[in-house]
Amino acid sequence: MDLANRIDAAYEKEDLDADDRDAIAEAIRLLDAGEQRVCELHDRQWTTNQWLKKALLLYFKVQGSAVISSGPFSYFDKIPIKQWDGSEGVRVVPQALARYGCYIEPGAILMPSYINIGAYVGSGTLVDTWATIGSCAQIGKGVHLSGGVGIGGVLEPLQADPVIIEDHAFIGSRCIVVEGVHVQEGAVLGAGVVLTSSTPILDVRGDDVQTHRGTVPKNSVVIPGSRKKRFPAGEFDVPCALIIGERSESTDRKTGLTAALRDFDVAV
Repeated sequence: MDLANRIDAAYEKEDLDADDRDAIAEAIRLLDAGEQRVCELHDRQWTTNQWLKKALLLYFKVQGSAVISSGPFSYFDKIPIKQWDGSEGVRVVPQALARYGCYIEPGAILMPSYINIGAYVGSGTLVDTWATIGSCAQIGKGVHLSGGVGIGGVLEPLQADPVIIEDHAFIGSRCIVVEGVHVQEGAVLGAGVVLTSSTPILDVRGDDVQTHRGTVPKNSVVIPGSRKKRFPAGEFDVPCALIIGERSESTDRKTGLTAALRDFDVAV
């Protein structure tokens, strides 16, 4: 059987044998090396490899906790942290932590931050101070995750898709993106935007409001918002996100971003 079938079979077992453990270890090694990824883009459609999510769950099952040493620090956990020797082409600032089983492409920069198992971070991406990237989250190339950003993770349920941040997106300070939300290429989230799968994302640029959920359209400029909603106890403001503009297409991505932030007065 190929590796995916071996993992699928192991996932249905109560007791795992040595061959199952070898298959699990190989699947996690492939994730760690970037040779496989939990979610892949094919013909403009993202597809989740459920067998790799199963492998991650099985890995937690078979791993025993142990002391993990890192310089003057020590930890007690099931999953080792990545060890860097400089050949990876990644700039890693103390105290950036990345768990074994995630992959960071050469050219990425990790400020003091945390990246969980199964995640993927593209080349040229900056993961800024105290940003966190949850399990299986997919971060594209040239992305800026500003300070304190929280990108949610997902392992269960198996059918749940991970958060996807596509190439050249800008995620402002203290943004939270969870529950499989898909931020498309070039989008800009202003500081403090909170997106769940059910958060209304309201395009207010025209005469009529257009509502999105779970997806931020390509090159959108988004800020936090609120709208009135009636409850039995009265009318209250509830959170939403507002699309107020569109980032211009530009070969100079930094120039395009600066213009978008200035033109729409977006706090980052």
